[in-house]
Amino acid sequence: MITGWPPPASMREGLPVTVNEALYAELKGQVALVTGASSGLGRQFAKTLALEGVKVAACARRRDKLDTLVEEIQAAGGVAMAVALDVADASTFSEVLDRIEAELGRVTILINNAGVSDNDQALTVPLDVIDQVLAVNVKAPFVLSREVAKRLIAAGSPGRIVNIASLGAFQFMVSRNSPAIYSVSKVAVLRITQTLSLEWAKHHINVNTISPGFFRSEMTQGYFDKYGEGVLDTLPRRRVGAPTDLDSTLLYLVSPASKMVTGACIQVDDGQMAI
Repeated sequence: MITGWPPPASMREGLPVTVNEALYAELKGQVALVTGASSGLGRQFAKTLALEGVKVAACARRRDKLDTLVEEIQAAGGVAMAVALDVADASTFSEVLDRIEAELGRVTILINNAGVSDNDQALTVPLDVIDQVLAVNVKAPFVLSREVAKRLIAAGSPGRIVNIASLGAFQFMVSRNSPAIYSVSKVAVLRITQTLSLEWAKHHINVNTISPGFFRSEMTQGYFDKYGEGVLDTLPRRRVGAPTDLDSTLLYLVSPASKMVTGACIQVDDGQMAI
C-alpha cells in the first residue's frame, strides 16, 4: 500500500480522463473547511482535498499541528490555511467563516470530522463529559452546517457537507465496554444528515455521512493501549483501516459523481458491522 503524500506521478499516470480529470475538475478552486484536521482522519481529509486543487481551511484546537499540516500541503503545491478552532464553542463559527472567506473564499465543502469519545458506560460517565461529547459530536456539526448553509443559500451557491459518524452509531457492545454517550452522539449525526439534506435539497446542498469502522487514529490508540493487538483477532479480516482508505469515499461525496446522493450514509468498516 502506498501511504505517502503526495503520491508519485506513476500512481496517477494512465488513469482515464473521466476519472482523473473530468470527475474532480469542479473541485479545483473550491474551498473546504475540515474540522479536527490536526490528526487522524481529518488530517488525511485535508491533504486529499488539497491534492485535488481544493483550497483547505484546516481547523482544530492544536495550532502547532495545523501549521505543520499547512506547510506540508503548501510544499506540495496546494493552498491551505490553519484556523485555531474549538468546535465546542459554537459562538465562534461565524467569525471563523468570515476569516476563511477573506483569505480563501466562500466555503462550499464542509467536512464535519471533529469528534471526541469517552471510556464510560451510562452509569459512570460524568456530566461534564456528557456535555463535552454532545457539544463536539452533535451541536458542532449541526450549528456549523447551518452557518455554512446560510452563506451558500444567500449566494445561491450549491455545496457539499460530509459528516463523520462511526460504527458506534449502529453497534453497541456491552461486552466491549462500548461508551454509551458516544454511541448516542453518532446516531444523532445520522439524523442531522437526514434532516438537513431534506431541508436544503432545494438549495442543491448535499449532506451525507461517512461511517468509518475501526481505523487506526489518535482516538483509537487508547483502545490498542488497553487491549493490545489482540483486538485484531476480533475483526472479520483481522485488520483495521488506515486514513487513506477513506480517500475515495470522501472524494466521491464532494465531487459531481455524487450529485444524486444526499441524506445517505456510506459505511466503510471492512465488514465489522456484521459482527
